[in-house]
Amino acid sequence: MSFSDWINSSYPNPSVDGQWGLLHILTIVFCVGIIVAIALIFRKKSLKVRKIILWILVGFILLFEIARRIINLVKLDGSGTINDYLYTLLPRPWCAIACWSIIISAIFNKRFLYNFSSMTALLCALIFFAYPSVGFNNKYILFENLYSIGTHSLLLITSISLITLKFTKFEYRNIWKEAICYVVILMYVFLEIYGLKIESDPMYFMPDNDVMEIFGVGYSAYLAIYIIFILVYFNIFYLIDDRKIFKKDKNDKSYDIIKKVVNAKS
Repeated sequence: MSFSDWINSSYPNPSVDGQWGLLHILTIVFCVGIIVAIALIFRKKSLKVRKIILWILVGFILLFEIARRIINLVKLDGSGTINDYLYTLLPRPWCAIACWSIIISAIFNKRFLYNFSSMTALLCALIFFAYPSVGFNNKYILFENLYSIGTHSLLLITSISLITLKFTKFEYRNIWKEAICYVVILMYVFLEIYGLKIESDPMYFMPDNDVMEIFGVGYSAYLAIYIIFILVYFNIFYLIDDRKIFKKDKNDKSYDIIKKVVNAKS
């Protein structure tokens, strides 16, 4: 195998069932180890140090994203259509969108962008490692395999590190900002599907997708499950982080009234 064969992923690469194989498990263990190490070593460091760690992770994501686009542009050799170039340059599936969400959040350094990118990146990473359909599914780890494994590993590490390094703060009073981000992503996804026609189902909510086939349910039931899952998933972050909703409000007298009533009955 030459370097050209590897970088262009053109070497014959038979399919294998690598899901939950040794490489898959070792990759998860490695990611967990990095996540724990970053949290233990850097979570109490200064903002400057924590930003350096963030930018190192973002730098690796950006390296993968740029490298893949350069490689695929070279493959086009100037003979592609506009649609081919859009297909190559734009982030298409949700995982690629999550990669660029993290990059954008680091550039603009806004809390709500960190919140949104960490939630979406973690979701994409969890889905990938639970049932990877690419990356681990070939005999050899060519560049395309490395890209899939590498970017999803970085999504997992970076999404959790954004939380442990205190770049995020999930508050219900500001949830509308993250909701707007989600709507913007949905608009972009519909543009991909119906306008640019470069991806058929970036976020797995269209009929006859792979996840729907795994569940073995009709589209109406699947869409209902999908919407409920998304709502529950995104709310979990706020329920955990915005813990004050479970605390007694000093200005709220209802708790004291209830307490007095209970004591009187006893």
